[in-house]
Amino acid sequence: MSNQLASESSAYLKSAAHQPVHWLPWGDAAFARARAEDKPVLLDIGAVWCHWCHVMDGESYEDEGLAEILNRDFVCVKVDRDERPDVDTRYQRAVQALSGQGGWPLTAFLTPEGEVFFGGTYFPPENNHYGRPGFQSVLLQIARAYREDRARITTNAQAIRQHVTESLNEGKPGAVSAALIDRGADQMAGMFDIRYGGFGTAPKFPHPAACEFMLARWHDTKLDWQREIVEKTLTAMARGGIRDHVGGGFHRYATDERWIVPHFEKMAYDNSELLRAYLSAYQSFGTPLFREVATGIVDWVLELLSDGERGAFYTSQDADVAFGDDGDYWTWTLEEARTALTAREGAVVASVFDIAETGEMHHNPRKNVLWWKQDPASVDEGPILRDAVRKLKAARDRREAPFVDRAAYVNWNAMMAAAFLQAGAVLDRPECNTLALKVLDRIWNEAWDSNGGMSHVIGRTDPLGMLDDNVQAAAAFLDAYEATGGAAWRARATAVMSYCAGGHWDDAAGGYFDIARDRAGAAYLATRGKPVQDAPTPSPNGVAALVLARLWAITDSPDWRAQLDRQLGAFAGAAGELSLHGATLLRAADWAVHPVTRIEVAGPPGDGPACAMHLLALQTYRPRKVVVRTIAAAPAATVCVGTTCSLPVQDPTRLAELLA
Repeated sequence: MSNQLASESSAYLKSAAHQPVHWLPWGDAAFARARAEDKPVLLDIGAVWCHWCHVMDGESYEDEGLAEILNRDFVCVKVDRDERPDVDTRYQRAVQALSGQGGWPLTAFLTPEGEVFFGGTYFPPENNHYGRPGFQSVLLQIARAYREDRARITTNAQAIRQHVTESLNEGKPGAVSAALIDRGADQMAGMFDIRYGGFGTAPKFPHPAACEFMLARWHDTKLDWQREIVEKTLTAMARGGIRDHVGGGFHRYATDERWIVPHFEKMAYDNSELLRAYLSAYQSFGTPLFREVATGIVDWVLELLSDGERGAFYTSQDADVAFGDDGDYWTWTLEEARTALTAREGAVVASVFDIAETGEMHHNPRKNVLWWKQDPASVDEGPILRDAVRKLKAARDRREAPFVDRAAYVNWNAMMAAAFLQAGAVLDRPECNTLALKVLDRIWNEAWDSNGGMSHVIGRTDPLGMLDDNVQAAAAFLDAYEATGGAAWRARATAVMSYCAGGHWDDAAGGYFDIARDRAGAAYLATRGKPVQDAPTPSPNGVAALVLARLWAITDSPDWRAQLDRQLGAFAGAAGELSLHGATLLRAADWAVHPVTRIEVAGPPGDGPACAMHLLALQTYRPRKVVVRTIAAAPAATVCVGTTCSLPVQDPTRLAELLA
């Protein structure tokens, strides 16, 4: 048997098509049915990469007895959070207000009007010793309360809706100043883990935007503590188990403060932002490890997370292969490692990566997460280790691999394309530029509508009208403009931001709404939000501010500067409260307060001094930098910092001296 999810495009929804639950996709039809049958709605929001979503699917939604209760007492709706981030954002806020936590799977109970009255995240099938109520008892109690205590249900729903409506608007006016930026850096320093790097304690997430912000501050101030935060964090993640030492790239987060045991899913958005952070740090410090890490991300994306023929970056790679698995594909028993390696290689790998009879995985204590515990004992062990890692990869490649979600979302494709353009220059890998530009052309040709903005999925018209897709595409178009000098890319960025000014801008208070004026939908979607928190992807209003800053720096237009000032002014009051989660906004404020570097390179196209100077300009790290490439008969480059400009230089050596 199958339910109504079999025909959906989402891999997550398709994966539930065989379940005995009578799932419906998100939409008016589901709520109309709930009203007609006078039943509450069970809303399940998850993702194909989500470990605990698979656990709850296997334990509960594939159970015939629970399905009978669900089908009898509820209208059941399943949502892919990657496909509908607008839905996820709103219902996360509601469940967080109720339970104090959010995440996936998100399990919410709604009125037929779509308003939450109860919810949580993962529910086990039976009451357990962690204090989580069993799902069956929750379902029976909710159904009874809906039948017998409708007044309390309505009161709860109204209170939660009020909270959601208020919390969606993260705008708070304020003044932008150098003191605001310094205060943000100090607050991040207060959250820095001096012992293990990163911010906060377990679970520990990468915060690449915070690393980029702090790197810019160090470049300006040369304060040792700012450099230490960046270097220690990036080094700790590079050595930890959160990094895939065999195949490249990073898992989503670490469950421990030492970065050793990850949640094993690998996300496009995490890896795009981490790629940029490691590239920027390598440009600044020249640390070979950071180049190695960036190269590993690129190689993994090219191998598994991209379609070079069509031009697309995929969404994610799962943590697990099957229900009950917990990262088995990614981890190693001592015997598995020994089987793949010679005795000498096995000894080196076990020493460096801490492979022992007892590993770190609770579900199977023999399984080890590879993490860089110590350097090779001698110089000659380096080549042995590299050969051993290649053999481990070959052995792992023979295992059944976790699923790769091949959905091509505009926002994450734009983020990865932008990162690949930086990698193409810094790592001198032209194939990165080729793929990135192909992806961005597809976004423009297959996702852009001048009347409705960007769609969310390349090649599909719905869903449409999300701010994040628009501003991430605009940011990537500007990266393409800087990388190629092609005026069409700047024109595309301008067109997107002009659309946002009409479709998303809040005329009354400033800032951009997360969904366009004409795209409001049912229930909570009738309320538009103004997000500015990085949670965990860069906030769309922070990205919008960065785009406005770059357009102003490239064009020197007072109109773009005025838009930037209005945008920052709408959120500056919140920047001091957000700290770590306001890093993208703070990066944009940095552009408004401190001098911008503009490198203009003129000269004929093709190989020669102008091309070499253009590449050097792209490879050189400076915060708040724009690169403008123009065509002229003779090569010349100028560097302007703030309002002070150099005389033109004609060769890369002189330009390098200027930039230094």
